[in-house]
Amino acid sequence: MPEGHTIHRLAVDHRERFGGRPVRVSSPQGKFSDAAALLDGSVLRTAEAHGKHLFLGFGPEEWVHIHLGLFGKVAFGPAPAPPPTDTVRLRIADADAYVDLRGPTTCALVTEPEKQAVHDRLGPDPLRPGDDPDRAWRRISRSRTTVAALLMDQKVVAGVGNVYRAEVLFRHGIDPYRAGRDLRREEWTALWQDLVALMREGVRHNRIDTVRPEHTPEAMGRPPRVDDHGGEVYVYRRAGQPCHVCGGEVRAAGLAARNLFWCPTCQPA
Repeated sequence: MPEGHTIHRLAVDHRERFGGRPVRVSSPQGKFSDAAALLDGSVLRTAEAHGKHLFLGFGPEEWVHIHLGLFGKVAFGPAPAPPPTDTVRLRIADADAYVDLRGPTTCALVTEPEKQAVHDRLGPDPLRPGDDPDRAWRRISRSRTTVAALLMDQKVVAGVGNVYRAEVLFRHGIDPYRAGRDLRREEWTALWQDLVALMREGVRHNRIDTVRPEHTPEAMGRPPRVDDHGGEVYVYRRAGQPCHVCGGEVRAAGLAARNLFWCPTCQPA
């Protein structure tokens, strides 16, 4: 599932390609055809993200709510758009570009109150200006749940996925199995600030890089990471390999139906 920086990047891409212009809207697959007919010819006013949710704004009360889930894909291309396949749930196009949406968990036309209800059930997002990390801290500081699980709970912090979860905990030397209530306030502040910085870089470069300058392949004289997720990381999907910092073995285990990665030496219990 895409992490939050990807969804914020998609919002930027939609604004840059279609913002402020009338667009053609269609649903070749047919599952969004009634809503597409209502929006066809409308101006795409804006696009925004909250966590892993994308919102395309066409009018004061007209928002397309998209959640990619595990299988959703978005593909941009230049005009003229090729004939769509019957797997395209939503196509937006103008004279210069098009974008196709396939396989999302959610693609629905919603009103402003319905959109607000989605925001209300999500935690603060490190990439949304003005979102308050204290809202997350109030829940984390009272919880017996592991900090690793809390970071993945979108009701606590929106947009953090498995990669950022593993990497930010490593960068701050925090045992992923520590209970939220055992986290110190200054540790949470540092985690949040680091998430803001790392995820902004993720939006800028459209990939996740978390290693500090002294641990890059160039600095360490090691081969670059080869992985379909891209980017240089410390522990994510590096189980059994040596830690870039201490040389110990990176571990992996299941937690809340997802794989957890950490270095027991650098993140002691």
